[in-house]
Amino acid sequence: MAETPSAPAPPESASTIFGDALPAAVRFTELLAAVGMERGLIGPREVDRLWDRHLLNSAVVGERIPNGVRVIDIGSGAGLPGVPLCLARPDLDVTLLEPMARRVVWLEEVVDALRLSSATVVRGRAEEPGIKRRLSGADVVIARAVAPLDRLWNWAAPLLRQGGQLVALKGETAAAEAARDGGAVKRAGGSLPVVERCGVDLLETPTTIIVVERVGVRGRDGARGRRPQRTRKDQA
Repeated sequence: MAETPSAPAPPESASTIFGDALPAAVRFTELLAAVGMERGLIGPREVDRLWDRHLLNSAVVGERIPNGVRVIDIGSGAGLPGVPLCLARPDLDVTLLEPMARRVVWLEEVVDALRLSSATVVRGRAEEPGIKRRLSGADVVIARAVAPLDRLWNWAAPLLRQGGQLVALKGETAAAEAARDGGAVKRAGGSLPVVERCGVDLLETPTTIIVVERVGVRGRDGARGRRPQRTRKDQA
């Protein structure tokens, strides 16, 4: 039987980014390296890159998010970027939205193990009418490696309040994607996509994001929409 890889030690920048939550971040890497890999949530080659490619890459996006707002992580999967964001920014109210049952179970286990009181796990797809009604009015939608920008915006826009923003974690092709899909995004009620970088002073490779603001017509529930009543471990 192959030996389960050990999670790498945190780099120096992890302490700056996670602060008092660093022990919980370390625990998250341990869970990913063991249980997460066993369940196919990450590949064996990703274990050595958990900090720089996954946790830190996700957490620094908090630089771009205002204090105390409501955030939805579309297609949370293994918990990226939502879980590191919760750890680095406990002031945020973060919904981890995931359609697959086995990943929902994993996310619930992680939320319990790390005692993430600011996180809520919801099972569903962003494009489902019930999810749109229930989670509308969010301040920020985040997503990582989910879909091309035009499709992602069509999923995110109904969940956002007027003036709310999509923050999409992208790679080196972000500028090309923003240029390619900018017209479609504008026609669907978004602003012109803007490419930014987070963690410039902290990471060897900063995180590239695309930011789109909802500037279209307000929803029937008003500028901010209705805030749904949810329990922390809701799977509806």
